[in-house]
Amino acid sequence: MEPLSIDGAWSYSPRIHRDPRGDFLESYRAGELESATGRRLDLAQVNFSVSRKGVLRGIHFSDVPPGQAKYVTCVAGAVLDVVVDIRVGSPTFGKWETLRLDDVTRTGVYLAEGLGHGFLALTEQAAVSYLCSTPYAPGREHGVHPLDPALGIDWPLDSGAVLSDKDRDAPTLQQARAAGLLPDYATCLAFTKGA
Repeated sequence: MEPLSIDGAWSYSPRIHRDPRGDFLESYRAGELESATGRRLDLAQVNFSVSRKGVLRGIHFSDVPPGQAKYVTCVAGAVLDVVVDIRVGSPTFGKWETLRLDDVTRTGVYLAEGLGHGFLALTEQAAVSYLCSTPYAPGREHGVHPLDPALGIDWPLDSGAVLSDKDRDAPTLQQARAAGLLPDYATCLAFTKGA
């Protein structure tokens, strides 16, 4: 587990065992996550999405508390995964970091409650698995527009992104902040320390 530049986000590069039959790896190890972050990921739901090239999902987040911590891997194809600090009051508020998740390196990413998450499918088809700490709850799920020019995320788009109606209609980061939708940094830290 290696910390990213945004507090609460970590990457994991598993050891891959290759032989003539193929590959074997441990894509998630609870003990390593807990040792690195000081927290357990209590698994409440597993999500799986399959996207075609150019599909852009996110930037999604949940109200804190209870929030939703995630551990994300790409099991087939490749995606550009993005972590966005949307926690009001955070020293890195509005900053983002990207990682390539794919079926070669098998890198995974952990995001604590309160961080925004999204990804762009880079291959003809990309399958992504998300281990989630809480189940989906529509009333506390929100989004920030992934193409918000103020965020300036460097999405490698060959043409226009394919967005859901929900993501296309999502507010900018500043609109979400003005509407009181974004999580508070101090609240997130207090929650994750007590969880």
